[in-house]
Amino acid sequence: MTATTTDPAGTGSDPDRIVLDPFVADLAGESARLYAAGPLARVELPGGVPVYSVTHYAEAKALLTDSRLVKDINVWGAWQRGEIPLDWPLIGLVNPGRTMLTADGAEHRRLRGLVAQALTVRRVERLRAGIEARTNELLDRLEQHAAGETVDLKAEFAYPLPMNVISELMGIDSADLPRMKELFDKFFSNMTPRSEVPQMMADIHTLFSRILDEKKESPADDLTGALLVASEDGDHLTDDEILNTLKLIIAAGHETTISLIVNAVVALQSHPEQRRAVLAGEVSWDGVIEETLRWSAPTSHILIRFATEDIEVGDRVLPKGEGIMISFAAIAHDEGQWGGTATEFDVTRSPNRHISFGHGPHVCPGAALSRLEASVALPALYARFPDLALAVPAGELRNKPIVTQNDLYELPVTLR
Repeated sequence: MTATTTDPAGTGSDPDRIVLDPFVADLAGESARLYAAGPLARVELPGGVPVYSVTHYAEAKALLTDSRLVKDINVWGAWQRGEIPLDWPLIGLVNPGRTMLTADGAEHRRLRGLVAQALTVRRVERLRAGIEARTNELLDRLEQHAAGETVDLKAEFAYPLPMNVISELMGIDSADLPRMKELFDKFFSNMTPRSEVPQMMADIHTLFSRILDEKKESPADDLTGALLVASEDGDHLTDDEILNTLKLIIAAGHETTISLIVNAVVALQSHPEQRRAVLAGEVSWDGVIEETLRWSAPTSHILIRFATEDIEVGDRVLPKGEGIMISFAAIAHDEGQWGGTATEFDVTRSPNRHISFGHGPHVCPGAALSRLEASVALPALYARFPDLALAVPAGELRNKPIVTQNDLYELPVTLR
């Protein structure tokens, strides 16, 4: 089949462009439309920014290892032409500074290698006892609620667990967490007023600069300390690289795990027969975690890569200089990968080779930590509260206005 070039971004002549809802009112319906429009769909991000989206599994997996797609924002034609304002609410996700997330090739290998020295399997596994203790502490607090009382499980369990784990990993004082939450809520939101974006970005930089300065004065055996001493052939991370890496790790490290825990609970409560099989030990919790990651991926869309030349994607072409995002929420609909049950939640699905933590050189380095937290939190939650129930129907739960994250405002439940 001869590839055809779709309308270049920004011409306004493409009637098939899918405008992403900034309020994320119907993620499932929007994802189905994106999948049907794929494998390469034209979309418009909140703020009127046009990009492309890859929405099918095979094409996404291939593009994630394609060296013609790079993270350098200077390749983006819209950026070169001055069409992306610095007060765009999503600017921090697209241009977060120099880290392993925004580098390619040898520079990416250098930065990722230095970070990998700090984020070792041993360091992650060493957190298990702390995760278990923190989980039990939060469950003890939940026990204090009266029978039948409605509890926000996100606010009281799914949020504080990963936020405390990632702060412990990085050696961040718990006194900084409320301010950090406030800033990252604005950072991820599509709805942050443009007038507040520059100050929000400056405040995040100021907060982490202070944390880094304190760590340099009083080094400790934590991730920040490990980043300070990590080196490769005498090559150390610069202060800016460490600063941007800390922002990246805490932003990605807590948001993904919050959504994984919340989405798993919603999925299990919406599928009682599967929940009973899991609680009876007939299906592993690993099956629950992997199917949740596939069916209700914590990251709906990951921003953004840029084409250094025209790239064929199915029967279409991603033009040189255009930006493309990976739409994991749409990829979950791919019958070519998961057959006719692709849109169904099935904890027995095997094999389950999803790519919700990415694929290729930029695969998420925190995937093991997120899986570890969920593997501790979920069975402990249901062991303590086997009669847990949603306080409202699953269809009435509201997504936060975050186009990149599959994130609920709250998760109201009754515990017994």
